[in-house]
Amino acid sequence: MKKRRLGKTNAEVSELIFGCGNVGGIMIRGDEDVMKTAVQKALEAGINWFDTAAGYGDGKSEENLGRLLKELDAKPYVSTKLRIDPENTDDIPGQVERMLHESLERLQLDNIDLIQLHNGIEGVDGGRSLCTDNILGREGAIYGMERLRDQGLVKWIGMTALGDSSLCKRMIESGRLDTAQVYFNMINPTAGHAQPRHSSSQMRKKKSTGQDFTGILHACEEFDVGVVAIRTLAAGVLATDQRHGRESVITKGNTLEDDERKAAGAFSTLGNKYGTKAQTALRFALSNSKVSCIDFAVADLDQFDEGIQGAEQGPLPADAIHALDDLYNEDFSAT
Repeated sequence: MKKRRLGKTNAEVSELIFGCGNVGGIMIRGDEDVMKTAVQKALEAGINWFDTAAGYGDGKSEENLGRLLKELDAKPYVSTKLRIDPENTDDIPGQVERMLHESLERLQLDNIDLIQLHNGIEGVDGGRSLCTDNILGREGAIYGMERLRDQGLVKWIGMTALGDSSLCKRMIESGRLDTAQVYFNMINPTAGHAQPRHSSSQMRKKKSTGQDFTGILHACEEFDVGVVAIRTLAAGVLATDQRHGRESVITKGNTLEDDERKAAGAFSTLGNKYGTKAQTALRFALSNSKVSCIDFAVADLDQFDEGIQGAEQGPLPADAIHALDDLYNEDFSAT
């Protein structure tokens, strides 16, 4: 497994990291022996980072990961995430500290490498989102994380770059983040664009361009923020035509049907020249040098092997990237 630098952390992390979330779900719903085998296979393959969250399976993911790493006497990088309650913002630093201690207990760790804010970034509080004042303010979430770092409980601070794209860039440009989880895949590559590709009139004519994350990866590069690419398989849409019921859409302005249409257009053009669908999608994300690693989550051991083999093939060749770029500009052959 090749490694890449994770921004200003200077950590050398595996190109694929082990995602312990709900879409793949192996660390939530897997049998004990399957979970243990998956962790062992990941370590043997050179994966050196495991990413989880308090909200994955209401803590089950953290519990399972912590137990198995202890059983295997393994000490990879470990990251988790917390989500502030937007309806209860009187003591955000207190929430951050309490939730981290709960996560550490489930993970059976004394400290953790990376803690990430898992709220959406918006102009106002509501739903699962926080306003920037409650994130960057004097008593905001980042301040709470910085206090934990000062106590030696966390090394690095990160966020999930979802919500309002311009506000996500403002977070990155604050200089207070070490990492960002960035939405980036074959059918929505906008985070890698330097300038918007579609004018307002073009967007009205097209079926769905999806959320525009233009400039996010460039901001991360400028401020040396390590990039964890998320949803590289679009919750499975870019991996298989079969549906598992967990294909939640987390971006604005598109639907599952939009993603399926675009995926069909992409693979109609690329075919199977670059591996399986999942391998092609992973290789696309690895083609961008601004990406430090991919959060790779699976439902079973076969999917794990498929992903490892895809990463070993390396980034997609230039002609495939150009073909996908042309498809994006035509909204994947939309009429």
